[in-house]
Amino acid sequence: MKTASLFQNKTVFSLEIFPPKRTAHISTVYRMLDELKDVSPDFISVTYGIAGAADKYSTVEIAADVKNVYGIESVAHLPVAGMTRTDAERIVDALAEKGIENILALRGDYTEENRGRGDFAHAEELIRLIRQKGDFNILAACYPEGHPEAPDLETDLRYLKQKVDAGANHLITQLFFENTLFYSFLERARATGIAVPVEAGIMPVTNKKQAERMAELCKVQLPAKFVRMMEKYEHNPEALRDAGIAYAIDQIVDLAAQGVDGIHLYTMNNPDTAHRIHSAVKSLISVVS
Repeated sequence: MKTASLFQNKTVFSLEIFPPKRTAHISTVYRMLDELKDVSPDFISVTYGIAGAADKYSTVEIAADVKNVYGIESVAHLPVAGMTRTDAERIVDALAEKGIENILALRGDYTEENRGRGDFAHAEELIRLIRQKGDFNILAACYPEGHPEAPDLETDLRYLKQKVDAGANHLITQLFFENTLFYSFLERARATGIAVPVEAGIMPVTNKKQAERMAELCKVQLPAKFVRMMEKYEHNPEALRDAGIAYAIDQIVDLAAQGVDGIHLYTMNNPDTAHRIHSAVKSLISVVS
């Protein structure tokens, strides 16, 4: 099933997971999926090349098992920073062979190893390649506060429109902690003619260092109330975990009330957090629009 077809009279609820680190066994992912299946997400996306993922094809295999073994629609991430066109085509072909219909097309992050290498400068180029390769549903990333490398919000939005025009038919946002920034972004996106579904990416932050690291890496704002929460509970891990989950729930409640297309929960491979959040909001996201 193509994820773009899910947005019919409901708020889509999806999860993101990542392959195991090199030091962890692949079975850890399947134990996690065993626990997550009760959440009954509309789809699960599987990241690529982050957190020390074992190899590029683990994403293909995990995404295939999410769909074919667990019966949950899956999305495979494909970042192409430093990647050749031949390698990208090989991965797209592997996904097609496994029955994967949904690909999240990303440029990805440049590193010292891949900077200046590869055949792709922008995600738009990958989107065009995927569109040429077959009948895929193509997702793309968007940034309510602007991509960290964009000179301004207008330029970033122009590039996003190019990705949609190239064939992206479902967008997922970078994480954010201030909903008003998302609403402002969505209003500007719609005004430019971007009409595809936009899912709000929500990350429950459960420790202060993680929050600060993500804010620096993703260049997102930490609202004053969020910072106060982190400071008040930073020396009490259990309280901070509860507060971080409560903050994410409050964001989702507000987003659902405003008619958001969907919620994409960055699980950080923590089934308990996903369960607690889903349990708190499931009645809201199941309401027919």
